[in-house]
Amino acid sequence: MMILDSQAVKSIPHNSRLVLLVDDSRAQRRTLAVQLIRAGYHVVEAASGEEAMRICLERRPDIVISDWMMPGQTGLEFCRQFRDMQSDRYGYFILLTSRNDKKDIAEGLRAGADEFMTKPVSGAELLARLSASERILRMEESLRTANAQLRDTLDRLRETQAAIDRDLREARRLQQGLVRERHGRFGDFDLSLLMRPAGHIGGDLVGFFPINARRVGMFALDVAGHGVAAALLSARLAALLSGATDQNVALRTTDLGLYDARPPAEILHHLNALMIQELRTDSYFTMVYADLDFLNGRLRLVQAGHPHPVLQRADGRLERIGAGGLPVGVFAHAEYEELQLVLNPGDRLFITSDGLTEAENARGEPLGEEGLQAILRTNALLRGDALLESICWSAANYAGGKRNDDISAVLIERHGESGGLPWT
Repeated sequence: MMILDSQAVKSIPHNSRLVLLVDDSRAQRRTLAVQLIRAGYHVVEAASGEEAMRICLERRPDIVISDWMMPGQTGLEFCRQFRDMQSDRYGYFILLTSRNDKKDIAEGLRAGADEFMTKPVSGAELLARLSASERILRMEESLRTANAQLRDTLDRLRETQAAIDRDLREARRLQQGLVRERHGRFGDFDLSLLMRPAGHIGGDLVGFFPINARRVGMFALDVAGHGVAAALLSARLAALLSGATDQNVALRTTDLGLYDARPPAEILHHLNALMIQELRTDSYFTMVYADLDFLNGRLRLVQAGHPHPVLQRADGRLERIGAGGLPVGVFAHAEYEELQLVLNPGDRLFITSDGLTEAENARGEPLGEEGLQAILRTNALLRGDALLESICWSAANYAGGKRNDDISAVLIERHGESGGLPWT
């Protein structure tokens, strides 16, 4: 290490760069060191590549100025080792050489050198080259700081995302709990429900509730949009259509103090007014509501923008039910048309959200109503959960495993005379 006078040492800024000089010539090192210290750099010296590597492991120099030709390890070999040891920060490497052949320069660049200087080195050229290195080092430090901040931000985002995922998993469990019963037996009718959100939570909702000793109400609805907002609205609607008779907007008390159900169209009018006048949300939902008399098989149904229910008769014939209707929560004076049909022994009615019919294949073609009917024909021998699962599997296979929307369904099946469906 070169010893300077105290005045020269005092002139070195506290935060200046550390320069490592590597040259087997002590005189050459001294000459360069004087110039560097006067320019405000900290300087440390090494007489060989081996000594320089030991210093690098201890001091981590910002800039290395090394002679190319040295006894033992050459400057080129030292440069390769210097690059190999760097990981979290960059060091600027200048090779001193008397060579000016282009092949030598290319070899030095491949070894990791940033700059070349021809010996003997002039002080003005040295400081100019170091000014260039300063720009590179400042850019590297800025990038390193930005990367550290980015890593810290990503770590915090991962922690936040993990917390959100935990909350969403719990929300999914709670939302699935809104459908308290997935199966029901009423007389010779079986009811089966399906809910499959596309993400953690969704805006679809299905359910049923007993009205009296011979009737049961059923609903399937699909809130526009996805995610938390849709899930919150579906949860609010679940409370309004709860099985608890004192909370269910579909039920009313008769003059005799007994519970009865409002007509299906009246229920839709009530929900539409509630959405527009009280909830005052920009969202809306589609819905099918049905009132089934399970003693005689008569069913009253209202369709409000929901996909058309499909009626599969005992002989396998398929009928498209409903006229479409307007979604709930869009128009203040929307009208809803009620229709009636009879489910005979062996018949079944399938109600689904558009997440099923709008499933797309690789060419962007939706499954559609025809595709759904084809699936129902193919699975005519299945019933209950087995049918619902097979329908979902067929749609997923059609879409190549992709699902962009929630899927929900209500399946209403009437047993045949023998206690089972005619095709079983």
